[in-house]
Amino acid sequence: MGKVSKGVKCSVIGCNEPAVKSIAAQRIPSSMKVEASGRRVYLCEKHYKEFKKLTKKERMVEKWRYAGV
Repeated sequence: MGKVSKGVKCSVIGCNEPAVKSIAAQRIPSSMKVEASGRRVYLCEKHYKEFKKLTKKERMVEKWRYAGV
């Protein structure tokens, strides 16, 4: 049973909503202000959507990188 299902809060500073996803702390862009207390960062639905928008180009490049293999 993971921490998200146990009811951990969002790691973004000033947000107290329950988290729906956990992301590796090193993947979080510097524009998102989070308090990382370990290797994982927990995001609520609103901030996860923002994370996806911020990293869209990076994910697309990674997809292209491994598409020809």
